[in-house]
Amino acid sequence: MFTGLVEELGTITAVVPQGAAVELSLRAPLVASDAALGDSIAVNGCCLTVVRRDNDLLTFEAGSETLSRTNLGKLQPGSRVNLERSLKVGDRLGGHYVSGHIDGLGALDVRREEGPWAFLWFRLPRELSRQLAAKASIAVDGVSLTLVEVTNDSFSVALIPHTLAVTTLGALKPGDAVNLETDLLAKYVQRQLEFLKS
Repeated sequence: MFTGLVEELGTITAVVPQGAAVELSLRAPLVASDAALGDSIAVNGCCLTVVRRDNDLLTFEAGSETLSRTNLGKLQPGSRVNLERSLKVGDRLGGHYVSGHIDGLGALDVRREEGPWAFLWFRLPRELSRQLAAKASIAVDGVSLTLVEVTNDSFSVALIPHTLAVTTLGALKPGDAVNLETDLLAKYVQRQLEFLKS
């Protein structure tokens, strides 16, 4: 489990194809400082397992399923990624509960600068919009955000200067793909409602 509070921006150093999968290596001095083999780290919101560590360099493997459902397949050396270590029991929960299991891809549709803030509209698959509500939470590339407005195929968020500076969201351009994870509680509510209808 994660909170959606990014701890560090990592930099991809290598992307090595392994058949239908890839091996991703990234430099992350803070997150790597206490990382061990087998640890779960959220990379752009996607829970990956550390398979190798060399000082501040971490290596992960991403299979075809992960690559088909996330933006990790678009990463190249030099790409920046949002990183968060898994939540420890007793830690403060400053964001919201995030599982690290991506529900789908969205794309930045409109970006409007408002002084040092930014107002962003994202497109998303219609089936995910049923799990969104204004003032509820969503994780975008692993960043816990509060939804401002929600339509049948889009949603908006308002980003403060700090979020723009310390996450990949500050560099997003219209058309860029983002990993989306809806709120866990919304998934359970939707599933229960489906059972009531059947």
